[in-house]
Amino acid sequence: MKSLRLLALLSLICCLLLGLAQPAAAFCGFFVSQANTSLFNQASQVIIARDHYRTILTMANDYQGDIENFALVVPIPVAISEDQVHVGDPAILRRLDEFSAPRLVEYIDSDPCAVRMGTSFSFGINESQLGSAPVGSAGELAYPSDQTLGVTVEQRFNRGEYNILLLSAKESKGLETWLQHNGYRLPPDASSVLRPYIRQNFKFFVAKANLDEFEQQGFQTLRPLQIAYESPRFSLPIRLGMLNAQGDQDLIVYLLTPSGRVELTNYRTVEMTTATVPEFVENEFDAFYQALLQTSYDQENREVAFLEYAWDMSQCDPCVADPLTPQELRQAGVFWLSLSPPRPEQPASALPPFPERLMTQQAYITRLHLRYSRDRFPEDLTFQTTGNRRNFQARYPIWRPYRGDLNCPAAASYRASVRDRQAREIATTAQLTGWDITELHHKVAWLNDPPPPPQPSGDAWWRDLFTTE
Repeated sequence: MKSLRLLALLSLICCLLLGLAQPAAAFCGFFVSQANTSLFNQASQVIIARDHYRTILTMANDYQGDIENFALVVPIPVAISEDQVHVGDPAILRRLDEFSAPRLVEYIDSDPCAVRMGTSFSFGINESQLGSAPVGSAGELAYPSDQTLGVTVEQRFNRGEYNILLLSAKESKGLETWLQHNGYRLPPDASSVLRPYIRQNFKFFVAKANLDEFEQQGFQTLRPLQIAYESPRFSLPIRLGMLNAQGDQDLIVYLLTPSGRVELTNYRTVEMTTATVPEFVENEFDAFYQALLQTSYDQENREVAFLEYAWDMSQCDPCVADPLTPQELRQAGVFWLSLSPPRPEQPASALPPFPERLMTQQAYITRLHLRYSRDRFPEDLTFQTTGNRRNFQARYPIWRPYRGDLNCPAAASYRASVRDRQAREIATTAQLTGWDITELHHKVAWLNDPPPPPQPSGDAWWRDLFTTE
């Protein structure tokens, strides 16, 4: 059986194993790079589209292994039927990731000698331009009907490449035994983690790969699963997935609402620190953002969710990828978005086209990044929708000095301002990442005064190597 890297279902909920766009007009810089989910090990992705009590949950993960060994168990707060389960398109996860990822952008100083006398000017970036926080701030399932275990199979159906069950249970040990008898190798202490869900009358969504369908359709990966349900609970279960975790896990949650930002209620939500960074970070942005995230995680006592993006879907500045279209948003679960909005009763020929932007304004995206472990996140995540529509993005500008000829009275003060700015950038970067400040100074100095290219020696140093008898 082929071995796969699966970008399909949610390992953090409990994977139980058996065996570059153009800048927006308002942006005066240039997009350089972005830090997407491929940077992070064991990174799971979830989309939650929610309005009032209605939720569509889209689940994906980075499960690796044989397809026949894949299985998933998800606690859900209410019973669902077959028509509330859908197989989604993995491209939607990629689109949301690209659109909302932390980004590196560049600005370039203008020629200070071209500034006319009497004109005031400043060098460097104004934090108000950023709109961001200042620094510091597999086979068929077996279906035993063992009533002695207190487990009931309430639903049984297929969806695409999945065999799906909906279970209810009376006690955790019986559910654990049932799963084990049906071929699931459970991690230690599963019973104690299942118990709270059973006490709250949760159901258990169980999915397993349908090998025949998978091979018949020629899939290379399992696709995301989407579940629609209605419940006052606005939450995401993560405790079961921690049983399989080895060390810290990364979770990216894309929350789509019609009203504004989403925040956690049982853990703090913190805007990711942003700052202007030295030029060399352009070539080390992946390493920079990983170091920044880990340092921030440690400083916040490893108990927070970091806000990486919050913005109306109708616009972005800078855009690192095109905003999702109304059709793509529907695929992401935005059920309240009408593709055919109501109009006055007039002839169709008399009506102007409905602006797509007005439609996408109904979708506000919040991107939360959690790095968590079992000891720091003992509870499932619970969320609340706010009316806060203030824009935020994890954006890291690099500000390049003017490197043309400088031959004017303003040149000396300009050079001094660049040195001061670079010193602040170095100090800030060292503080945010834990990198050695001396090494950072060396990297910036090399950019300011790179060594001359080596000159040919004139010696035929290759002669002995190329000479043959």
